[in-house]
Amino acid sequence: MKVIVAPDSFKGTLTAAEAAAAIAAGVREAIPDADIVELPLADGGEGTVDALVSATRGRKLTRRVHGPLMEPVDATYGLLGANETAVIEMSAAAGLGLVPPDRRNPLITTTYGVGELIEAALTHNVRKIIIGVGGSATNDGGAGALWALGVRFVDSGGVELGPGGAALADLARIDASGLRFPRGAVDVVVACDVRNALIGPEGASAVYGPQKGATPEMVRILDGALSNYAKVIPKYLNKNVGDLPGGGAAGGLAAGLAAFLDARIEPGADLVLDAVGFDDRLRDADLIVTGEGRIDRQTLYGKTIAGVLRRAQAHRIPVIALAGCIGEGAEDLKSAGLAGIFALTEFASKEESIRNAADLLKRLAYQTILTF
Repeated sequence: MKVIVAPDSFKGTLTAAEAAAAIAAGVREAIPDADIVELPLADGGEGTVDALVSATRGRKLTRRVHGPLMEPVDATYGLLGANETAVIEMSAAAGLGLVPPDRRNPLITTTYGVGELIEAALTHNVRKIIIGVGGSATNDGGAGALWALGVRFVDSGGVELGPGGAALADLARIDASGLRFPRGAVDVVVACDVRNALIGPEGASAVYGPQKGATPEMVRILDGALSNYAKVIPKYLNKNVGDLPGGGAAGGLAAGLAAFLDARIEPGADLVLDAVGFDDRLRDADLIVTGEGRIDRQTLYGKTIAGVLRRAQAHRIPVIALAGCIGEGAEDLKSAGLAGIFALTEFASKEESIRNAADLLKRLAYQTILTF
């Protein structure tokens, strides 16, 4: 029996690789002679570098860059197996986890370090850069990243803007003549699981600003600043990214990369599945076990489990999902074809599930396989 074990991370407790190892151990205990393929996955957020580097036998590198508050941080990025593709998680340089709760302020946080990671990737002569944009602390439209790559953003008096999304309210002119990026020679793909535009009531500031520390007044300021940014960009780049689907990802980083680096925005889960050769690995598979920390209604929209389920159905392979907990709307996945959903919280408290996630996940996988 061939079993594909393909989970996302259980955020805050297990990486995708750790979750895959725990599930595989449980499956192996239940079916000792099973042919088990461990395939850690991601959807463009946490774990994207690990998933792609692991699947392609690539390597990880570290570079010291500027963090979201312009303080030094050591950020990791990856080179995939053939050394032609680099993968970056923007959160490594500009993630919410890098900012203490009492200092979270999207008016001033910057993606500058993301630009430094892009520049680091270019030193390897790559032909493609994949950028996962989940978990950001920023709302600067990617201006910080582009500033790090040589673009100048200036006000009406010719003074260069400082870091942060609020500064874009004063943007009057863009000078991209110093951009240090070989447009046309390197393909940039933004991996994300949202379709929000840059501005407006469903835009970057309104929807994601509050979780980064924005008050209602900050949201108003940031949306106005990004609206100005969206108006100025077409004057210098002949590009309109204000209503670009997905452009609001990572506080508008996706829109900025699309405007200045000709980046494409693609669903993160599908991008990772393609990069790890998921469809080829399904040959002769009898069962797929996937999972993530929480399964709820949002899981159907661009998340890893949804991508796995869709591709498995094309091959008529059953899929079961394991989770840390199950939220409202999870039953929608059963209607969509998921064979079963099982959670750690069915036999342990939330606190215990977090504390002993690996052991409990192994146990859950064992029991699930025995009764499936």
